[in-house]
Amino acid sequence: MEILTKPFATPHGTAPFSKIATPDFKPAFEHNIAAARREIDAITTNPEPPTFENTIEALEYSGQELDRLSSIFFNLNSAETNDEIQRIAQEVSPLLTAFGNDISLNAELFARVRQVYDQREKLSLDPEQAMLLEKKYKGFARNGALLPEDKKTRLREIDAELAKLKLTFGENVLAETNDYRLHITNEPDLAGLPEGTIEAARALAQQEGKEGWIFTLDHPSYIPFVTYADNRELRREITVAAGKKAFRGNQHDNSQIVLQIARLRHERANLLGYETHAHFVLEERMAQNPDTVKSFLSALLEKAKPAAQREFAELAQFADDRDAISQLQKWDGGYYSEKLRQKLFDLDEEQLKPYFKLENVLDGAYEVARRLFGLQFREVFNIDKYHEDVRTFEVLGPDGGLTAIFYADFFPRKGKRNGAWMTSFKPQYRKNGIDERPHVSIVCNFTKPTPTKPSLLTFNEVTTLFHEFGHALHGMLADTKYPSLSGTSVYWDFVELPSQIMENWCYQPEALALFATHYQTGEVIPQEFIDKIKKSANFQEGIATMRQLSFGMLDMAYHAADPSGIEDVKDFELKAFEPTALYPDVPENCMSTSFSHIFQGGYSSGYYSYKWAEVLDADAFEYFEQEGIFDPAVAKSFSDNILSRGGTEKPMELYKRFRGQEPKPDALLRRAGLL
Repeated sequence: MEILTKPFATPHGTAPFSKIATPDFKPAFEHNIAAARREIDAITTNPEPPTFENTIEALEYSGQELDRLSSIFFNLNSAETNDEIQRIAQEVSPLLTAFGNDISLNAELFARVRQVYDQREKLSLDPEQAMLLEKKYKGFARNGALLPEDKKTRLREIDAELAKLKLTFGENVLAETNDYRLHITNEPDLAGLPEGTIEAARALAQQEGKEGWIFTLDHPSYIPFVTYADNRELRREITVAAGKKAFRGNQHDNSQIVLQIARLRHERANLLGYETHAHFVLEERMAQNPDTVKSFLSALLEKAKPAAQREFAELAQFADDRDAISQLQKWDGGYYSEKLRQKLFDLDEEQLKPYFKLENVLDGAYEVARRLFGLQFREVFNIDKYHEDVRTFEVLGPDGGLTAIFYADFFPRKGKRNGAWMTSFKPQYRKNGIDERPHVSIVCNFTKPTPTKPSLLTFNEVTTLFHEFGHALHGMLADTKYPSLSGTSVYWDFVELPSQIMENWCYQPEALALFATHYQTGEVIPQEFIDKIKKSANFQEGIATMRQLSFGMLDMAYHAADPSGIEDVKDFELKAFEPTALYPDVPENCMSTSFSHIFQGGYSSGYYSYKWAEVLDADAFEYFEQEGIFDPAVAKSFSDNILSRGGTEKPMELYKRFRGQEPKPDALLRRAGLL
């Protein structure tokens, strides 16, 4: 346990993964919670009158060892979990929730915070201090400090229950993902599939001691199968399996958990004086309230729906002409879209993949970051890692000093949840004259190298890597005093701007020339391929927009109204999807039961953020295009005003300082070809 409760004697104070024994986590949590309690007690029993330093700053810097331990443990629970870690997570989550409530419901502590807050006009605080004070005060007020005792008790019960339910939801989705295998022994059933996908399926079968080929619901296996497999019946089988994750009436069914989470969130919001969970959440977002979000989604729907319907009709006609498919189903979408894309643009994803070797794309992201922000990435081998697949880098700034530690974890495995995300093991902050640099990680699920091929990415995976790398840059370039305002600690509808803007470089010939080289010949990607990528960028943009809007609208349906009347998750979801539906429904499928973003992650009432941030990123990238995509002045302004400032000021103020104006939605509609 000691290793987890003392400062780490490692290079740059990085997490000593190989020395941590899993059973040590729980006693370490108990120890660090007790230590954090003592720090809180020292603030509340301080005989001096409350000041910004002895109360607000002291509170901000308290519990840092506990925060560090939590980030290590819960990151492992997402990227390298097992039964023991999941069991410990179920045991420590209630302890952490109770401790969090002990702070936010601590009357003596709140009295001190409030005293400082009430004097704020007289304190000569700089903008960052003022923001910290506001955030701390709101943290108490929005989490029950003003409630009578009986309501505080109920709030504690709700929070403890929600913490456990969210964990169980995620465990069920992971178990269901791992549970499915499409085992093929008949070679003709592989028709249409890319060679690399077949090879990976063969390797997995051998690993599991079976003949033939095994396909799973992990994205590098699932996406190529539904995109390329000619066997329609097998596409149907795997698509239906993916769509009914945690909706099978077994011990991993999330239907009731979804309803419990939605109802508890609503009750919690009501307790705190808010109409709904969405009203509570959106008060601290750029959008401010559910009406703004609904209007935003409706306005986009109005623009995108006619385009989506035209695209869908074109796709249906194409499938009918080609293969006499009279009714296009969900398991046909990816397959015929790819065939139509090949026909319209003479562009085959498989033709592109040899130009996108993972290592080259990663080096390309590094080179883009060097040209924009002066960063250098140096791979190092003396930093401990939690799995052999992880790579570790020192990130050096323009002056050669350490800017960040970077972990890159790219391949699927049993203990890792699906999808892609950025996270951190340690935030940036300044204390006692020391600028503590961040330890940042990106986690993805790309195709593993095989005995004959390196990891080759689809163009979609290239943009995914750049997206997560954009989040990572937001964490790495942080330059703030306080950890809770640093890096990606910003409003959720602002946090996607740094990630989404980075995707734009993937479409620029100048940037592609830096990394898109054939893995065998070294030939730079031909200009005709770049032209086709750019030309096809808006292919089925209407359909893609409808898909994103459907998720945002489902999120708001659960959280912007009283959910107590929902009896059946599937029926409720169908109603919410009605305005955006293109394909016939699949009765045995349900999106809600595996919608981890809103029921496990932090996106409840916030899924609209992806489209909201697209408006920001399209507008911001137009500025880069205007001045040059590697223009040093625009890059410096973006770094100084957006990336380094974290949550120290209101996002719109930061954006206007960078751009000189508020964002215009027309930039997004122009880029998407929807104007």
